[in-house]
Amino acid sequence: MVNTEQALFSEGNQLAATDSSRKQKLNRIRRGGIPRVLDLFAGCGGLSLGFQAAGFEIVGSVESDPLAAKSHALNFYKKSGVLQEVHAQARDITKVEPEQLIAELQMSPDIENNIDVIIGGPPCQAFARVGRAKLREVAVHPEAFLQDTRGNLYLRYLAYIRKLQPIALLMENVPDILNYGGHNIAHEMCEVLSEMGYVCKYTISNAAYYGVPQMRERMLLIAYTKEIGTEVEFPLPTHWVELPKGYEGSRQVALKALGGNLFTYMFYTPPLEASSMLTYAITAQEALGDLPRITLHLEGKMKRGTRRFNQQIPYQGVREPFHLK
Repeated sequence: MVNTEQALFSEGNQLAATDSSRKQKLNRIRRGGIPRVLDLFAGCGGLSLGFQAAGFEIVGSVESDPLAAKSHALNFYKKSGVLQEVHAQARDITKVEPEQLIAELQMSPDIENNIDVIIGGPPCQAFARVGRAKLREVAVHPEAFLQDTRGNLYLRYLAYIRKLQPIALLMENVPDILNYGGHNIAHEMCEVLSEMGYVCKYTISNAAYYGVPQMRERMLLIAYTKEIGTEVEFPLPTHWVELPKGYEGSRQVALKALGGNLFTYMFYTPPLEASSMLTYAITAQEALGDLPRITLHLEGKMKRGTRRFNQQIPYQGVREPFHLK
């Protein structure tokens, strides 16, 4: 009985400390502090760039590929001097604990008060159906994707959240993460996050609806600490394009694990469809048409063999807007 009471007392103290940490971070931001972001599975920094452009501060990242880690450091820590080398180090998230990362980045020893927002997209190869086919070829197993250890990396994402106690988080991945061998990983994450004191929602969005010159479907999961006192809402589409029929079929396969379970739908927001009244989606030609043309091969000045990106082609300036005919 005494041991039970001690355990409950310890758990109560831990929850109180968590609430206090999140409230401190919220108060700092409300007083004008810049939200501090940790990017997990960062790559060269696609998500980091978006958050930086929105006014957030990228204070750290975890990336296992050495070249991608160096690229991320060059992109976001140019002025950090010696610390840039620390940021440029490749790190395996399965081996590096949050406490070790915080120490290496020379942050405060008060672990829970360093990070306000965690973002990231665990490797999608085990989830994506294209990746699953490749894994079947390599492993010669009909369900090789379920044996791919990358399919469990979302658990490390949750471990970092549990330890660093961010006030908000974002995860993106392929839609098929909603049907990973019959498991809805996004729903399972939201269940855990809800128990940890977060308000959580997920949906499927197409990048073309938001001004990106590419039809790319992605699962987006967003969670806020309950102390913020708001519900999760996803942005309304800004552009429109008629998606090919295959996209609807792919969505239905991904959403199959939802079934008719009302408890599953409590965390799920249906994809927000765009209206034809919106601006037409940006095309690849609009996005890339003002780049200088590559003509050296037509002039006999480009030889076959290894290409070294050490010559710049001058940008010609502002190009006239491209209009669909």
